[in-house]
Amino acid sequence: MISFALTNSIFAVFMTGKKSGTTLKTQHHPLKNQSAEHYYHFMLSNGIRLVHRHTDAAVSHLALMVNTGTRDEELHENGIAHLIEHMIFKGTSRRKAYHVISFLENVGCDLNAYTTKEETCIHATFLNPWYDRAAELFADVAFHSVFPAKELEKEKEVILDEINSYKDVPSEEIFDEFENILYKNHSLGRNILGTADTIRQISRNDLLRFVKKNYDTGEFVIASVGNISFEKLKRIIQKHFAEIPVLKRSSKRPEFKSYQPATIYEKRNNYLSHCLIGNIAYPYDHPKKTALILLNNILGGPGMNSRLNLNIREKYGFAYNIESQYTNYSDTGWFGVYLGTDPESTAKAIQLVYKELSKLRNEKLGVLQLARAKQQLIVQLAISLESGLQEALSVARAFLLKNEAEPISSIIQAINNVSSSDLLQVANDIFEPAHLSQLVYEADETASAFRLNPNE
Repeated sequence: MISFALTNSIFAVFMTGKKSGTTLKTQHHPLKNQSAEHYYHFMLSNGIRLVHRHTDAAVSHLALMVNTGTRDEELHENGIAHLIEHMIFKGTSRRKAYHVISFLENVGCDLNAYTTKEETCIHATFLNPWYDRAAELFADVAFHSVFPAKELEKEKEVILDEINSYKDVPSEEIFDEFENILYKNHSLGRNILGTADTIRQISRNDLLRFVKKNYDTGEFVIASVGNISFEKLKRIIQKHFAEIPVLKRSSKRPEFKSYQPATIYEKRNNYLSHCLIGNIAYPYDHPKKTALILLNNILGGPGMNSRLNLNIREKYGFAYNIESQYTNYSDTGWFGVYLGTDPESTAKAIQLVYKELSKLRNEKLGVLQLARAKQQLIVQLAISLESGLQEALSVARAFLLKNEAEPISSIIQAINNVSSSDLLQVANDIFEPAHLSQLVYEADETASAFRLNPNE
């Protein structure tokens, strides 16, 4: 099983519960007939929700997502949500661990799971005839896992290795530590994997208590993208999930309220220096979210024509990896610029990042620049929709948080409605230098030159 900080594709970051009744102005856009508009949904008597989009593909995708993740943990149980994600495959009241793993894999299905700060998800990709088989296994592992004590001790060792593997990759570790700076003293800032100390002390009873305290059948969503009729899929889901008793969450998710910018330098035995610069940003359903997504794409999105790539990598050759990202949660979010560079170039590269942020705060995009940026983002959205699995995961989260998924035409309309003034306002909200935090892993050769004022 694998852990993700967040399912954060173009499509995933867009999906909200906010609908628009306006008509797409771009009449010949490639997404205008996108069948992703048509989501069918249904709720079982126990509160579990089903959402489905029909396709004609030979391969189908099914996901089961619950609104429980790292932010629901107490400090002493950090890592337990992710540990449970591993342990649900280690045996149920009906199957041994081998039979859990083999039930879908033996017929060629791809089975996996992940944990985020706010969700835990199981998902499978398979040929269409195996819908019933996938649903049966999902219900079994999600609601009948027994968490065998011997398997738990073995899996703890696996996770300790997973923790150490992340420490071997500073370009990944820095993101976890940066969130800990942004969300200091809050569960959103803790590592999804936990720590060696917390993992070692978790017991089987702790797993059972956490599930009882945090799992709620009203906060489970089953999402499907595949070639099956909705009525047939409903019968399958009812067959395997209707008898699950109602579960109610007894815990209250802690809110995040206080952010204090910080600048931290750490000496590291690395060849490259690594840096993250960022700030708290908008939550999942914020009205300025679309403008920030567009602004992020302009600054450091996946295109080679992003401003960071053109003006730092291409112009000066300072960084092999340089990018920006926007991650949203249910009630908060964060924006960040990451770069990895030679120690001798780090100070200058950081100054150039601040220069690009300043430009976006002070200079409006021209009409042609804005039109090209919108077109690029819309086509990236179209490309992301080619992944049926990514769509299923994104729609599951949308229904989990807002009980609806935004039509693609509304997303496009929202992009087209963004003005240069909107982008300027968002840039001043998020890129204000006094509100930015900075974390630098200094390579051995780096000395005091690192500590130049980036605003000078």
